[in-house]
Amino acid sequence: MTKILIPIETASGERRVSATPSAVKKLKCLGCEVFVESSAGELSGFNDTLYKESGGEIVSKSNINIWENADVVFCVQPPSESNLSKLKKGAILLGLLNPYANEKLQKTITSKKISALSMELLPRISRAQSSDVLSSQANIAGYKAVLLAASELDRYFPMLMTAAGTVQPAKVVVLGGGVAGLQAVATAKRLGAIVFVSDIRPAVKEQVESLGARFIELPEIDEKPGESGGYAKAVTPEFLSKQKATLTKYLSEADVAVCTAQVLGKKAPVLIDSNMIEKMRPGAVVIDLAVSQGGNCEGTKSNETIIRNGVKLIGAGELPSSVPYDASTLYAKNLTSLITPFIKDGVINLDKEDELISGCLLSNEGVILQNKVFEN
Repeated sequence: MTKILIPIETASGERRVSATPSAVKKLKCLGCEVFVESSAGELSGFNDTLYKESGGEIVSKSNINIWENADVVFCVQPPSESNLSKLKKGAILLGLLNPYANEKLQKTITSKKISALSMELLPRISRAQSSDVLSSQANIAGYKAVLLAASELDRYFPMLMTAAGTVQPAKVVVLGGGVAGLQAVATAKRLGAIVFVSDIRPAVKEQVESLGARFIELPEIDEKPGESGGYAKAVTPEFLSKQKATLTKYLSEADVAVCTAQVLGKKAPVLIDSNMIEKMRPGAVVIDLAVSQGGNCEGTKSNETIIRNGVKLIGAGELPSSVPYDASTLYAKNLTSLITPFIKDGVINLDKEDELISGCLLSNEGVILQNKVFEN
């Protein structure tokens, strides 16, 4: 019978949990044993009693035996090296492993002969939608980014007709029309703002306009950027320069900029530089969701608010964790959706020929299968 461990997340500021009581109940119905470290779901709104009622066994975080005996470990972020070192040969680690150029993770999974499934690498195909962690968490990030901007802005979002006069609606510029960007658009529109969107992919225009936003037409160049595997491709310096020139005009009139542009495994493109910030009005707010990858806005820092020329630059790379109940619920469904087809009579047997598994399988019993990820 497969033993699955749901540990406490130890990364600083992380409030999500990798499996909710509902997910535990589903895994139990499949015949698995599920062990939950005490208080693992406390910050997400799921106490130990709820896990017990769902069939989970609560274990102390000081119980090293559970790590040594676990067949599968669910996680939101990689567990500590000391805990990973306790895992037995062939144990499966499943979660957001941040594998790019992560030499430390590579050494650990190699030396301990761990099989690692990194959800960042899940193929962006139709069959993978129910397991798409990046999309489920980006959706939350886009929503919360606009609420954060609204709370920090020095004016209203909607147009208001008052006895004292008319308040004009705020202008919001969203950089990137992926999942986070589109959710930011929808949320800003619901709050009554005028929204403009910039994206390197012309195909995004129709989606943007269907939400009531205005698409910023970028300059024509010989080689148009596009996407690969559902992600935007990196652009040339020539295109980036022309894009900045176009964006400067819109940003100079904006109250809020929400930065969501990221390229999988690469440093985020800097779309707002210091010269562009100088042209923004004092009191404007920039929310940078790409800060953990270097940032779309020059000078942003993770979990910090920096004021430059009166403009608030907010590095918001951990917004899904600020909505831990729903973020955990969606995340847990993503993980269970991926793994349940490979559980039969309580035993997990990964089909390494399956395109979803092969796509995100970093290592098989310590043998690195995707060296390019670690070399990136």
